[in-house]
Amino acid sequence: MLSTSNDRQDTTPAPAATWAVGDITVHRIDEMLLPPETGPWLLPDATPDLVRGQQWLHPDFADHDGRPLLDSHTFAFTVAGLNVLVDTGIGNGKTRANPAWHDLDTDYLDRLAAAGYPPAAVDLVILTHLHTDHVGWNTRTDGNGAWIPTFPGARHLVSRTEREFWAGQDMDEPRRQMFRDSVHPVEEAGLLDLVDLPAEGTEIAPGLRLLPTPGHTPGHLAVQLSSNGETALVTGDCIHHPVQFAHPAIGSCVDIDPDRSRATRHDLLRSLAGSGGLVLGTHFPPPTAGRVIVDGDAYRLTPVPGTPGTARPARPAR
Repeated sequence: MLSTSNDRQDTTPAPAATWAVGDITVHRIDEMLLPPETGPWLLPDATPDLVRGQQWLHPDFADHDGRPLLDSHTFAFTVAGLNVLVDTGIGNGKTRANPAWHDLDTDYLDRLAAAGYPPAAVDLVILTHLHTDHVGWNTRTDGNGAWIPTFPGARHLVSRTEREFWAGQDMDEPRRQMFRDSVHPVEEAGLLDLVDLPAEGTEIAPGLRLLPTPGHTPGHLAVQLSSNGETALVTGDCIHHPVQFAHPAIGSCVDIDPDRSRATRHDLLRSLAGSGGLVLGTHFPPPTAGRVIVDGDAYRLTPVPGTPGTARPARPAR
């Protein structure tokens, strides 16, 4: 993402939040607020005038300058007896081209443990795609300069299309570094499983389904939960920000296939509108979640704030 310093005035994540989806409790595990410059860089077509034109985005999803606000967080839940983590954020101590992500020292693992998911208890890690801010906590340092799996007892799932795409790319050095420190150690430990996703998706456990949502990356996937007639969808990066509900044609500057990304977003929003299903945005700032309703010829997100947890102070940056 954007190469800039993290200079949002308050960089302390909001208190942890949870949502009930039938019998499943979904925990948002906060990592960090992303710098305010991230939104205009990531979504260049989301101009200040366009953002200000959607009053419902304010004040939670956009600032007074009309900039979309974004966060880095992950989601944890227990389903069918499995402790599951969806994506693993940016990670600590990683060498990154983006100064806002470089050599972080956050208390993410403490937050994860406080939610009831210490690393040793995680059974399954689902990676929506293999971008730097979604795989970072796959690994942590062993104290001697080596990167080891953070979740040694967990299977790590990614779509086969996604892994094979990157295996065939001539990657630049920052992306090669990311694979070296955050993907290869998991592969070398025999913990990475490749999943084939048909168009209708695949159920990997009762109440837990992976849906193909290509475009941002070729093998991008979303995660669907269902329990007692209720559903929720974790977006990953097929939708970065709620402004894309009102303007689904707005894409990310890092979408690999912009046309397919737009088509995926249109189809997904159409399927969610009026369904009552909860949408959990992987980069949506608090309140993070909501339900999709039709608004004119597009859509709007009706926020569903989570049940707040106890505020925890952010560890000071190094």
